Parts: sequence; C-alpha cells; structure tokens
Amino acid sequence: MALAVGLMSTTAIAQSPAASSPTVHPTPQSMQLDLEKMFHTRSPWRLVVIEGMPVKDYGENDAPGALTLCLQRGPTGPCLSDPVTPPLRAPTPDYAIAWEPHYLLTAKVVYPQGPKAAPLLLLVTGSLNSGDGDQIVATQLLDYDSGHDEFRRVYRKSTGHNNNQEIRFIADGPLRGSVITAEPQEHPPYGYWIVVNTLSRAGAYRQVLRYRSATRYNDGNTLAVIDSEMPNIERQLGLWKPGEPLPTPSAGDGKPCIKPTLRHSALWCE
Repeated sequence: MALAVGLMSTTAIAQSPAASSPTVHPTPQSMQLDLEKMFHTRSPWRLVVIEGMPVKDYGENDAPGALTLCLQRGPTGPCLSDPVTPPLRAPTPDYAIAWEPHYLLTAKVVYPQGPKAAPLLLLVTGSLNSGDGDQIVATQLLDYDSGHDEFRRVYRKSTGHNNNQEIRFIADGPLRGSVITAEPQEHPPYGYWIVVNTLSRAGAYRQVLRYRSATRYNDGNTLAVIDSEMPNIERQLGLWKPGEPLPTPSAGDGKPCIKPTLRHSALWCE
C-alpha cells in the first residue's frame, strides 16, 4: 500500500533524477501523509516532508531543495523520528560526505510478515547528483510501538548507485521481509559484498548472511546484482537447492526472465 493515499496536500516531492527530470519549484513545498489509519496509532501521527529552496547539484544542474522528513504526533507536535535521532536524517556511508536528501524515492507501508501482521514504514531518499552520475540512496524502515505510542527506526543503510550498488526490501517470496544489500568490493576480482538482514522476533533487523558474490563488476550480466545472486543467497539460507526451479527475476525491462540459467553459480537471463 503506497502512502500516496494519505496525501493531505496537493504537492508531490520531485522524484529521482535517474527516473525523470526533477521539477524545480520557486518556493518550498511540503507534503503530509496520514499514518494513523495505516498503523492504527493511538495519536494522529503523520509523516511530514518539507522541501527547501531549489539548488544546483554538483553538475550545476537545477535540483530540488533539501528535504526535511519528520514524524509528528498531530499538527502541533515536535519533529521526531525516534527517541534518539530526530529528525529523519538519511544515514550516509562512511566513505561519503554527509549529503542531504533531496529526492523522496519511496514512502510506503510494507508488510514484512504478511498482510495480517504489523506493517513497517519504508522510506528511501536520494541525495543530489554528484556530477559523475552517483547519488547517495538511503533506506530506512520504521515500526510503530503501540505501547509507547511512538515510531522507532528498525533499519537504516545508505550507499551509492553508480557501481550497481543496491539496497532492496524484499516484498514477497521466500525472503519476504528481508533487506538485501549489494556493495562493490575495492580490490580484484571486483565482486560485491552481499548482506542479508532479516526481522527478528524482537522487532529489529539483524544480519544473517554476508558473502563475496559470484557476480563480477562489468561482467556483461544484464540482471541486477541481487537478482543474479538470488540462487546463492537462497541456497546459503537453505531456501533453494541445485536441481530445483531457478528464481525468475525481471529481465531488466519489467518483463519476466523467460530462460534463467546459471553461469558459475550466478543467475543470467538468456
């Protein structure tokens, strides 16, 4: 369920430059999303996103202003994310400067344990373009604690994207509710670190798998790294065995992969 159904204003935040040309507004814009019905909160919680004045990105292109993301308990409540880190500042990787979020890429309710279990709020933001095509993409997941009537962050991670990095929330299938990351290694043979985090019974995400990928950078595989590594991920977690039907990812154009094959344990789409 997308949070767009809870819009309380008529203005949408500009999307990622990778998806479309950003719309630059002459004055700050804002949007509000009602969380009360979606999470059955005791107080009228809402997500508030405020866009600052337009700026130039690092390539001197027009870009939307920095975003401020807040969780508010009603229209006059303070800007909060959790008891420790207000507001919802996007985390940055160790190697990056502290780029602010300028694009709201995703804001939706997800169900890591199925539609009858408690949902999470998934937020994905993007920084300005660095000038060489890179961008810091930050992913956060928050749950609602009804006992304390507050939201708390249960996962956060950020990475770049111009070396095929990715942070992906898995919405369905045997890994439903997991978050998988693929980040490039700095030394030959230039593969990727694949990390899988799953939601524990305590309500927090914890790492259950980390390994060096069979997929190599610039190897000609048209699949996303996480898709090409899915047989390895599921095998190491006991969810798939050689000889069973292969996972069927998208071919990269939104269509299913008709003929998935394995090459050196990585999945390819023929």
